[in-house]
Amino acid sequence: MSLGNFLQRAMSRWMRDGGPQDDIILTSRIRIARNIQDIPFPILQTQGHANQVLDTVRRAIAQPAFTRLGQFEMVRMSDMPLLDRQVLMEKHLISKELVDKPRHGAVVLRDDEVVSIMVNEEDHLRIQVIMPGLRLKEAWQLADQIDDALETEIPYAFHERYGYLTACPTNVGTGIRASVMMHLPALVLSGQINRILTAISQVGLTVRGLYGEGTESAGNLFQVSNQVTLGESEEEIIANLMSVVQQLIDHERQARRMLLSENRDALEDRICRSFGILAYARRMDSKETLERLSDVRLGIDLGIIKGVSAGILKELMIMTQPAFLQKYFNQELSPAERDVRRAALIRERLRMDNTEVR
Repeated sequence: MSLGNFLQRAMSRWMRDGGPQDDIILTSRIRIARNIQDIPFPILQTQGHANQVLDTVRRAIAQPAFTRLGQFEMVRMSDMPLLDRQVLMEKHLISKELVDKPRHGAVVLRDDEVVSIMVNEEDHLRIQVIMPGLRLKEAWQLADQIDDALETEIPYAFHERYGYLTACPTNVGTGIRASVMMHLPALVLSGQINRILTAISQVGLTVRGLYGEGTESAGNLFQVSNQVTLGESEEEIIANLMSVVQQLIDHERQARRMLLSENRDALEDRICRSFGILAYARRMDSKETLERLSDVRLGIDLGIIKGVSAGILKELMIMTQPAFLQKYFNQELSPAERDVRRAALIRERLRMDNTEVR
């Protein structure tokens, strides 16, 4: 299969499409945690409880209130090969917990993969909506519709004082996590990022890496999300995040202008070197790939590199992950073999575009 055809089949909408402010905001995500009344949380489940949750969800997604929101399919994790579960995790559609502990879990996917609902993960339901660019409000509207449609059929665990009850106390209340994935290379290169991230933590937000909690930042990618779910409405949580994100966007744009005006030769040299390595290297590990892709995406956004799709960072940050590589090449690969195949895939992807380096 050609890379072009594989991309068409394998890419989620958030990987393929653009959106507002997408030179800095790669994605907007809303995740809602919900549990079913009178059924133990997944950590205390028996197989019977897990099956009860699965049957309840299967009935709910078959109802007209839900099916009008799109075409969905429910798949049990235990019915999927490990490699396929890993690919879904790399595409940010399921968590590592469902990859490693597939026995009780399932996922409900909309055909465009904008919506995914994890079943029997940390909570009975984790409703997730991912959209490209800065589209938090739109993502929340869709997530709210999904939540309402499920709630017409599923009795949620809810307390009049504390709100929606969840397995982790930090999610009690609204159960909502709103986040954006930001590309902030200029703030990193200018040495401002640590000061800014410290300030963010003081206003009720948290910063994580590419794959969320417990992961480090790579490729100048930072996931910024709310910490507080209790005592504020969903709209207030999103408005607070939007306000801080807009300030981050302004700081990043200012840092880019400063780098261009004060250190243009060094910046262009860095970007062009990274492009040359990606275009000709024969071995690439995951960390270096993200670093070089970050430089190239910055070069695209600043007009230094022309003819390369601006979406290449989103595409290749997923496509070059271990499971995705093995899926594309249709074989199990050792780490050393993945480095060789990763470099080959990047070269092939770059050849698809009509590149011009200024």
